[in-house]
Parts: sequence; C-alpha cells; structure tokens
Amino acid sequence: MAGPTALHLCFGYAHVVKNRAGRYAFLAELDACRVQQISIEAAQPKLDLAVLRDLPQKTIILGVLDLDDPQMEVPETVASRLRDALRFVPPHRLIAAPDCGMKYLPRAVAFGKLQALVAGARLVRAELR
Repeated sequence: MAGPTALHLCFGYAHVVKNRAGRYAFLAELDACRVQQISIEAAQPKLDLAVLRDLPQKTIILGVLDLDDPQMEVPETVASRLRDALRFVPPHRLIAAPDCGMKYLPRAVAFGKLQALVAGARLVRAELR
C-alpha cells in the first residue's frame, strides 16, 4: 500500500542535547526532494516559522510540543503555535505533532502534552471552519 513519504529533521532529543542550533540550515533545498512531508521540531528550538515559506510544495509536520519543558502545554499554547505556522502554510499542508524526545518524559506528562496537542488542534480547526 502506497502512502506519503516523510522526512524527519531533528535537533536531537531535548533530554540529551541541550545546545541546539535553533534553525535549519538547509530547508529550502528540501523543497526539491521527492518526499511529500517534512517533519520539523519547532517548539523546543523556538523556531522562526517564517522558514516554512521555503517549503511551498511540502506538507509540514510541525512539532508544537516542547519536550524540554516538563510542564504540560495548555491547548491555547498549542493553538498559538499552529496559528503562527498558518501564517506561512495553508491548513491542508499542516499536521500537528510533538517535537522529538517524548520517550524521555514520564508517562503522565507525555499523555497530558498529547491531550493538549489534540485540544489545541481542535481549537484551530474550529476557527478555520
């Protein structure tokens, strides 16, 4: 069964890598590659989402959960991160996801963060109707 191909770019697990670059040096070049989806961390590195303009042909799997922060996001924080991305990517090309490193979180924290991701995405989806 065929499906979309995704490429994940990572700054390293937040639990392990403490000093991240904060930007991707080669996003624009990836727009010409054969994959349909690009998965990027954005919450932990506080990525300037204007870089998403460099990927006009790709679906963006956007990390909206900061896994370096043990505090659970509230849905409005996730919604705000998604709204920021929607300034540069149309809704049909945006997928919400966690950043890397969820396996290092306590189960209850990981579950709470994922609940916030779902609730935040629902908030934004309701606004788009």
